[in-house]
Amino acid sequence: MTRSSHSSPVAPGPGGGLRLTKVTKRLLRCGVVAGPLFVVAFLVEGATRDGYSALRHPVSSLALGDFGWTQIVNFIVAGLLTVAFAVGARRALRSAPGPAKGSTGGPLLIGLWGAGLLGAGIFVTEPVSGYPQGTPDRMTYTSLHGVLHDAFSVPAFFGLAAACVVFTVRFAVRRERGWALYSAVTVVVFLTAFFLSGRAFEQTEGLVELGGLYQRISVCAGYAWLTALAVRLLGTRPDSSATTADRGVTDAPHDPARAAR
Repeated sequence: MTRSSHSSPVAPGPGGGLRLTKVTKRLLRCGVVAGPLFVVAFLVEGATRDGYSALRHPVSSLALGDFGWTQIVNFIVAGLLTVAFAVGARRALRSAPGPAKGSTGGPLLIGLWGAGLLGAGIFVTEPVSGYPQGTPDRMTYTSLHGVLHDAFSVPAFFGLAAACVVFTVRFAVRRERGWALYSAVTVVVFLTAFFLSGRAFEQTEGLVELGGLYQRISVCAGYAWLTALAVRLLGTRPDSSATTADRGVTDAPHDPARAAR
C-alpha cells in the first residue's frame, strides 16, 4: 500500500464525514490570534511612547526610535501569522461544500496583506507628522527603506480590501447574506478610513490631527473581519463527498483486498 505525497486538509470524521486536519486547524488558529495580538501590541506601544500620539501618528512610526524594534517584531509576527492563516484558509475552503468561488483568490489576497506586514517590519518607514520629535511634518523619502516600506504596505491595504470583496461575492453566491453584508461593510469602512488616513499624513488641514485614528479604524476593521473569518472557518466542516483521492490514501479506510492488488 502506497502513501500520498501530498498532505490533505481533511480527514475522516465521526460517522464517515470529514473534518479539518490538525495542521489546517493550527494554521486557521494563527488567523484568530494575529489581529488581536497585533492591535493590542501597537495600542500599548502608542500609549507608552514619549512624544507619540495615537490620534495623529501612524502605526508604522512606532518602528522609529530607541524602542522601535518592538513594533518591527510586531509587524513580522503578525505578518507570519497572517500568511499562515492564508494557507490554512486555502486548505479549508478547497474542501468546503458548495460553490468554490473565492477559494483561491481570497486566501491569496489575505496572504498579500500578511506579506505587506512582513515588508513593513523589515523596511522601516520615514518620519511623518512630526514624530519622532524634531522631524518635519511632511514625509520626505530619504532612504530606500522608506520607499520599500510603502511599496509593501500600500498594496497590502488594497489586497485586504480586495479579499473582502472576493469573500463578499463568495458569501452572496452561497446565500450567506449576513456574512456577505458584513464583508461588504468592512470594505467600505476599511477603504474610507484608509483614504482619510492617507490624506491626513499628507498634512491635509482638518484631517492631519486624526490621521492615526483613521488608520487604526482601518486596521482594526480589517483585522476584526479576518479574525471572525478564521473563527468561522474553524467551525466549518468540509464536504463529506470528497473523494479518497482528494484526501490521500492515508485518510482512507484500510481495505485488505485493495492492498493485496
